Amino acid sequence: MLHVRAKIAEDGGIVLPVEYLQALGIQVGDEIILRVEDGVLRILTPHQAIEFAQELVRHYIPEERSLSDELIEERRQEN
Repeated sequence: MLHVRAKIAEDGGIVLPVEYLQALGIQVGDEIILRVEDGVLRILTPHQAIEFAQELVRHYIPEERSLSDELIEERRQEN
């Protein structure tokens, strides 16, 4: 995809070209997550952010372990 120049509006807003929105699967009014990594701005959908977080956790939690099951069990024991 081509690089395009954009300007920052007085209110800090940025207008993204329609082609970029389509490529990202984003529509007007959708919520996005902004992230700065090594001085680069990344735009993620909430779904992409969740996948990113899950991938990070996968490196530390064995596949056979279910954190959600453990949380449910802890909640049951509290009652």
